[in-house]
Amino acid sequence: MIIYGKNVIKEAILNQRQIYKLYVDEKMTDYKFLEFLKKYGLTPLKVSKGELNKLTDNAVHNGIVADAKAYDYVELETVLTKGERQVFLMLDEIHDPHNLGAILRSVEATNISGVILSKKHQVPLTGVVAKTSSGAIEHVNLILVSNLYQTILKLKEEGFLIVGTDVAGTKSYKELPKDQPLVIIMGNEGEGLRPLIKKGCDLLVTIPMKGKVNSLNVSVATALLLYEAI
Repeated sequence: MIIYGKNVIKEAILNQRQIYKLYVDEKMTDYKFLEFLKKYGLTPLKVSKGELNKLTDNAVHNGIVADAKAYDYVELETVLTKGERQVFLMLDEIHDPHNLGAILRSVEATNISGVILSKKHQVPLTGVVAKTSSGAIEHVNLILVSNLYQTILKLKEEGFLIVGTDVAGTKSYKELPKDQPLVIIMGNEGEGLRPLIKKGCDLLVTIPMKGKVNSLNVSVATALLLYEAI
């Protein structure tokens, strides 16, 4: 897959992600970064900015692009830890890659146990997601499941409290329990949680709004909840 941006590629290299090809702007003058590449045995191909623009569909690439191994997913069972309070984030139909990338940045910053994604109802992991995450995607447990509702039921059996977000929530997000394992579910940017997913929640929380626009960007709302949860 194509990834781009200095932070993204630096974190990929440090995380030992396989890099098949590496391209840099022929006019790059960031010698410190070029020395970093050299230190890790990477010799980039120098190309024009136009070529980099083509590779990235005119995204902001900071003069460096890589063809790298796709991001891996982990099995839920491998990250469940008995006897330890864990917090997972579950995403229900997040379609904007920029939102997903920003969410992953908050996930990495809060060091929660992982992000649960749906095979069917989710934007794929792309270069846009990676760039918006500023490389944080390299350090997050990404868990891909076939059925979110069945995963909710499984996590309930494991002792997790399932917390959904909804404008009609009965409690403030500041009332999240700190002594119990949590799964926080964030819904679609426009529609919120699907009815079946909402049905599976033990608790619905809301973020009080003081202004005239009764909504927050999903990535901002996620950050608020994660920091309250940890």
